[in-house]
Amino acid sequence: MAGYFEPQGGPGGGAAIALDEVEISILRSLAVQLLELIGPAPGGESDDDGPVDPLDALFAESPSEPPKDPALARLFPDAYGDPERPQDEESRRMSAEFRRFTEGELRGRKREDLLVMVRSLDALAPAGVLTLKPEEARQWLGALNDLRLAIASRLEITAEDDGDRLFALPDSDPDKPMVMAYFWLGGLQESLVETMLP
Repeated sequence: MAGYFEPQGGPGGGAAIALDEVEISILRSLAVQLLELIGPAPGGESDDDGPVDPLDALFAESPSEPPKDPALARLFPDAYGDPERPQDEESRRMSAEFRRFTEGELRGRKREDLLVMVRSLDALAPAGVLTLKPEEARQWLGALNDLRLAIASRLEITAEDDGDRLFALPDSDPDKPMVMAYFWLGGLQESLVETMLP
């Protein structure tokens, strides 16, 4: 079981993975950093202030402009237009309107996925076998995907062929730890997807 997820209780029945102290620390640190980057839950409350009123969250308006940070821009892309070309005025207007009404909910969902990851790691520490129920596995999958997207933006990964360039980095390169985390998270994500297949 070490190193990758395995199914628990048959298809769709959850997943389990053995994690050591270093792996838990890395996963938790990455998740907390991304939580800080994403910002507070919808409605402006932090998760420590108690539950967010669903009605307040529903009517809380999100920003209409895309995020300036490249990692957030990758996590919350424009809904309209071709990402490879500059947007026309109509695409900008439609994207802004769509973002204004949906980004808060999307941020909240991404935060919840990351919080599930952090809480399950905290319950497991310092090491052991992490067992996820089906819904927790889905949330972990979302969190792993978001972590990889954020790291990919920092490493300026835009295509599959960037893998060769990243593998060729010398150990002395300052990006090497982030590259190793990117590939490790990819392996975790792939093995978790496989546990969820029918």
